[in-house]
Amino acid sequence: MKRVVVTGIGAVTPIGNDIQSLYEGLREGRNGIGYITRFDPEEYKVKVAAEVKDFDPLQYIEKNQLRKMDLYTQYAVAAAAQAVEQSGLRAGDNIDSARFGVYIGSGIGGMTTFMNEAYKLKDSGPRKVSPFFVPMMIANMAAGTVAIRYAAKGPCLPVVTACATGTHSIGEAFHAIRHGYADAIICGGAEATINPLSVAGFTNCMALSSKNDVDRSSIPFDKERDGFVMGEGSGILVLEEYAHAVRRGANILAEITGYGNTCDAYHMTAPDPESVAAAEAMKIACEEGGILDASGMPACDASAVYINAHGTSTPLNDKSETAAIKKVFGKDAYSLKISSTKSMTGHMLGAAGGVEGVISVLALVNDYIPPTIHYSVPDEECDLDYTVNHGVDRTLEYAVSNSLGFGGHNACIVFKKV
Repeated sequence: MKRVVVTGIGAVTPIGNDIQSLYEGLREGRNGIGYITRFDPEEYKVKVAAEVKDFDPLQYIEKNQLRKMDLYTQYAVAAAAQAVEQSGLRAGDNIDSARFGVYIGSGIGGMTTFMNEAYKLKDSGPRKVSPFFVPMMIANMAAGTVAIRYAAKGPCLPVVTACATGTHSIGEAFHAIRHGYADAIICGGAEATINPLSVAGFTNCMALSSKNDVDRSSIPFDKERDGFVMGEGSGILVLEEYAHAVRRGANILAEITGYGNTCDAYHMTAPDPESVAAAEAMKIACEEGGILDASGMPACDASAVYINAHGTSTPLNDKSETAAIKKVFGKDAYSLKISSTKSMTGHMLGAAGGVEGVISVLALVNDYIPPTIHYSVPDEECDLDYTVNHGVDRTLEYAVSNSLGFGGHNACIVFKKV
C-alpha cells in the first residue's frame, strides 16, 4: 500500500475564483448567494442561486478554444491549472505521462450547451446545431480536456454520481495511486447548471429552497431549512504518491488516508432515514484513514477532527447525516467540529465534493474550521457542533469530507495533517 498526498489545489467558486480568495471568503464567512443574473427568473418560484462571479476564462484558456467548451469544462480547466501549477508537475519532465492521470467528474455535464442547442434545433432546424454540441455536452469532456492540456496519458476516469461526484473522484484517484496504477492524478469535480431548464427541474422536484432570501435560503442544520441553493464551479486536487512527491521536492499540503463508498439502495432522491449506508461509508473511510481503529473505536482525539458535512439545507439530508455521524462516532460525535460550507457556496452538485475536499485541505493547513453561516433556529434532531456563524481556529489532525448524492450514492474521504 502506497501513501498518497496532496501537492496542489485549485478552485473556482461562488466565494472566490482561486485558492487565496476562497480562503479569504471562508475566513470572512462570505455569502456567495444572490439573485439569479444568468437569466430572468421572474416567472420562477426560485430566484436565488450561488453564481460564480467575475470569472475570466481567458486567464486559463485561449480565446479560440472557448467556443468549444461548455462552462463546466472552463471551470474545470481553470481550477486544474491552479492545482497543477502549485504541484509543479510537468509530464515528460518530473512525471511519466503514462503514470499521470485525470479523474474529474460532473454530475450533469454540459446542460447549458444541451439547452442552447435544443433551442437552435427547434427554432432554426438541424443544420444550425453546433458541430461541437456533443463534445461540449458530454460529462467526460472536462476530464478529457484537462488530460490533453497536461499530456496525462495514464488512467482517466470521469465519475458521475450526482452530488457525490467530486468526492468519489478524489477517493477513486486515491485508491488508484495507493494500489500502484498511477504516480499522480488530477481529480475533483465541475458543474455549471444555473440555467432556466436546470432551475425549473430542480424546483419542480422540490429540491430547492423557495425562500428567495439570500441570507436564509441555504441554512444547513437550521430548523427552518427548506431546500438547497444551486451553486456552480469546480474544485480540483493533485494527488501524488508520497515517495514520488518527496523525490522531486514537492510541497506536500496534506495526506489522504481513507475513502468510503456505499449506496443507500433506497430511493431516487431521498436519503435513507436510517442512515445505514451513509454511516458505513464514513466508518470505512475513518477506519482506513486512522480516525477509528479496526473495531470502530476512536483512535485519535475527536476534538482534533473536522467534518465538512454534506449539509445541503434540505430537511431530510441534514437530519439523516447527523444521525450517520452519531452512528459512527457515538458520544464522541459531540466533540467533533462540523460545518457545512454550502451555507456560503450553495450546493455545487458534482463540483461540491471537489471544492469541499479543497476546503478540508485548507482547514488542515491553516488549523481553521470554517463556519456554517446564517444559522439561527436550532433543530433538536440536529444537535451537534456545526460551528455556527463564526469560524474557529483549532489545531487539527484530520479532516473528513462527506458527500451524499441522488440515487443513494455516499462518499467519504479522510485527509491527515502532514
